[in-house]
Amino acid sequence: MDRDSEYVEYVTARLPALHRAAYLLCGDPYRADDIVSATTTSLYRHWNRVRAAENIDAYVHRVLVRKYADERRMRWARVLLTNRVPEQAHTTDDHVEERDSLRAALAELTSAQRTVLVLRFFCDLPVAEVARILGCSEGNVKSHTNRGLIMLRRVLGVGETPQVRELRSST
Repeated sequence: MDRDSEYVEYVTARLPALHRAAYLLCGDPYRADDIVSATTTSLYRHWNRVRAAENIDAYVHRVLVRKYADERRMRWARVLLTNRVPEQAHTTDDHVEERDSLRAALAELTSAQRTVLVLRFFCDLPVAEVARILGCSEGNVKSHTNRGLIMLRRVLGVGETPQVRELRSST
């Protein structure tokens, strides 16, 4: 299989998951499209290095998170070309309320907590892999995971745990 075919096959198979991960990180479908586009462009440019990686999926997740971080840093440079906000696309999804509640809850988290939770539970990566992708310690990943889950439970009003009660009493 040639280089381009291999790249197309890989990206085609993972594109929906990449888009969902980007969406969960940023909370905006249009920004998620931009992040995925930047990620796939970078992957294509460096495909020889990517396909030589020990774990291609982990490499791709690392690129996705970095593109998300780059996009956040460059947010000040965005330009609004119209004086009207475009209408949001309507979906026929039966779980819209649940999705919106989760998206709103994720938006309440810090960027680090949201990134760790998306990589851990949506992308189903182990703690060690998330630590390697983010360039931090496993303890840091565990801490962000714990605090993020506590905050999600608090925001969603589920799972009244001792930690949630402690957070409520301290606020």
